[in-house]
Amino acid sequence: MTLPPFMIDDAVMRALAEDLGQAGDITSAACIPADAMSRAALSSRRAGVIAGVDLALAAFRLVDKDIETKVVNGDGARVDDGDIVMRVEGPSRGILTAERVALNFLGRLSGVATQTALYVDAVAGTHAKIACTRKTTPGLRAFEKYAVRCGGGSNHRFGLYDAVMIKDNHIVAAGGIAEAMRASKAAVGHMTAIEIEVETLEQLEEALEHGARIILLDNMSLDDLSLAAALNKGRAVLEASGGVTLDSVAAIARTGVDVISSGAITHSAPCLDLGLDFID
Repeated sequence: MTLPPFMIDDAVMRALAEDLGQAGDITSAACIPADAMSRAALSSRRAGVIAGVDLALAAFRLVDKDIETKVVNGDGARVDDGDIVMRVEGPSRGILTAERVALNFLGRLSGVATQTALYVDAVAGTHAKIACTRKTTPGLRAFEKYAVRCGGGSNHRFGLYDAVMIKDNHIVAAGGIAEAMRASKAAVGHMTAIEIEVETLEQLEEALEHGARIILLDNMSLDDLSLAAALNKGRAVLEASGGVTLDSVAAIARTGVDVISSGAITHSAPCLDLGLDFID
């Protein structure tokens, strides 16, 4: 599980520019001597799963190359309240200047990883995978989808460009399931996956008849999801989606679907509470 360094540096540089503006960290410059040195611990203040360590490291590195960091709990690690994520040592001004950007990235992505892990744990013992959606923070999709992987989940398509996903409005505009499937197969290459969304068992049967290999079962009841799995007989990958919550996900997994996608693991994930404290 890695992120390209150029993506990390670009995102962190933009975040630092937003925070520092044209005058820099005027508070630290005003009250802390330029030669002051400090040690700090960046810790979790509640239990969770860590994600985004490389972005936090980049924040300290890009602010001041003399800041030294040591990771104690890296991406994917499960931490408890009070566990240290990383130790930081170096120029006091630089540490404080980088602090908020580092914590913003780390807290946001660790929140997504933590929320994902809750869903993954809930379906343990079934063969269902938890997947994210495109309901991500604009500009942070690659990072949030990375955090989903850190939490044990799987990634759905990254955007409109890397897979065909025929939804209800596409079906209406195309003139039906058969027409939408035929046109999509003719339009894309053999390496491009095609998924089609259905809302009824009748639509499922039609999609299977036209060779659908990935089918999204939208907002179906538990009974219909079970019937869909029986009807499918392993022919297509079945994805359950729509209204999935932490309370309902285990029951959905027991119906026999292969994938359960949830927008909540990204768009509604609370940030993991993390803090940086100087050590005397």
